Formats: sequence, structure tokens, C-alpha cells
Amino acid sequence: MGILVRQWRKKESAAKASWLIGAELLKPAPTRRALRDLAAPGTAYVDDPDLGTDPQPKHMDDFYTGSDDYGGVHINSGIPNHAFFKVATALGGKAWEKAGRIWYETLRKLTAKSQFQEAAEMTAVVAGTDYDSATAKVVRDAWAAVGIKVST
Repeated sequence: MGILVRQWRKKESAAKASWLIGAELLKPAPTRRALRDLAAPGTAYVDDPDLGTDPQPKHMDDFYTGSDDYGGVHINSGIPNHAFFKVATALGGKAWEKAGRIWYETLRKLTAKSQFQEAAEMTAVVAGTDYDSATAKVVRDAWAAVGIKVST
């Protein structure tokens, strides 16, 4: 949601917007660009002497199952973040107008115990209900690209 606020403030289209989070928080260095990169999870910082290498996966094949980060709650956020990026850029225009609304309405329906599969299914339902079948297909395709098959 934070990235949508920044894009809205700057009136940026999904295609022209930066998908980096926290770039302004880090001291510039060749080994770091941001804290997170929704367009390319796992690349925000690489072999950085202070931060190490960005552990975020962008696909379920690389889902983190270790004990760090409460089982990967923040680490694995790269997967739905990347799905959102894919939806926003595929739909085009301003990300907050359609993709952001789909994600917001979905978040209102999920619980603290919801898993990625439920989030994926619900975004497809919301997209189809609030918009149309073409939008729902874009959402299903984005989730498939990150390794989550949506049946609805």
C-alpha cells in the first residue's frame, strides 16, 4: 500500500513508477538500491557488506521455510508483492485505480491466518466481481507467474 501512496502522490503510471521501497532510507552504495524491489524481489541489495543479500523470493519455488523472520513473514512477502507488480503493470494506467483497489478489497476479506493461496483466490474473485473476467484473468496469470495456481 505504501508504494501506491507514493505513486498516487507523484501521479505516476504503473509503467513509469519506481517499484523500490526504502531506497531513500539507505546510504547509496553499488551493492544496494532499496530495502525491497517489487519488480524484482531478491535484488534490492546484493553482497552488501552491511545488509548481505536480499533474501526475498519472487516465486513459490523459493519459498522460505526457516525459523528466521517468524518463518519468513517478511521474507516471503516478495511473492505476493511481485504478483501485485505483475497485475498493476499488466493492467496499466495508475496502479491505485484498479490493482490497488483489488488488493485493498482482498485485504479487507482476509484474516491474520490467511495463506497466499487464499489471497490469490480472493484477488481473482474480487477482480471478477468488481471489474470483469479479463481483469480476473490478469490476476490469475500474475499469481501463476509466481507459482500459485488460482482455480476461480
